[in-house]
Amino acid sequence: MSSHVLRPLWVVIIIVILILVARFVIVPPDFGIQERGFMYGYHRKSNEDDWKAFKVKYKTRKYCKDCHPDKYEPIMSSKHRIIQCENCHGPAVDHPEDPPKLVVDKSRSLCIRCHARLLYPRTERAKIKGIDPEEHNAGMECSMCHNPHKPDMEGW
Repeated sequence: MSSHVLRPLWVVIIIVILILVARFVIVPPDFGIQERGFMYGYHRKSNEDDWKAFKVKYKTRKYCKDCHPDKYEPIMSSKHRIIQCENCHGPAVDHPEDPPKLVVDKSRSLCIRCHARLLYPRTERAKIKGIDPEEHNAGMECSMCHNPHKPDMEGW
């Protein structure tokens, strides 16, 4: 073979060898190894205890319903039932210990994420009631006029 073919071939072979050596050095020996043999994925037997001790940041609405039935019941019978409480109220990682009350994001941009009018008439997103954020009470927070826990009713 001529040298114009051998040189790039040797470069590719050396790169592959370097990648395999780097993988051997960087990847832990128990990465992907499980009872049934090698499994693809990001599981390591040696760090299972780390994940068991990992503090869960988001706890879903099931965590909220026992202490806040006055908010939970109306929202579960409204159009906002598909939205997790923590989307607006922030992660419940340290609640109720610290802070005693979660910070509520009342910013207009939070509501506009779903309620800005879009021109996609044949999509599921088009079924959500939309507004023109430039014209509809611009500069005001949505919760000043609308109760997010009872979105089917106007006002508080």
